Amino acid sequence: MVLQPKDVKTKSDAEKLLGKKVEWTTTTGKKLAGEITRVHGTKGAVVAKFEKGLPGQALGTKVQVL
Repeated sequence: MVLQPKDVKTKSDAEKLLGKKVEWTTTTGKKLAGEITRVHGTKGAVVAKFEKGLPGQALGTKVQVL
């Protein structure tokens, strides 16, 4: 899943997030965990791999960087 972290605008800022855990919470309160694995492009986007994958409802929603 490609994520655009808040206040991250450059590739070098995004590289600082590599290895950090991320978490998406469903509307029912279930938490799906993942990890930031690499940088995507030059404008601060990152790629996160989630354990079970994210459902389509997660697109456009927020995740928490731990």
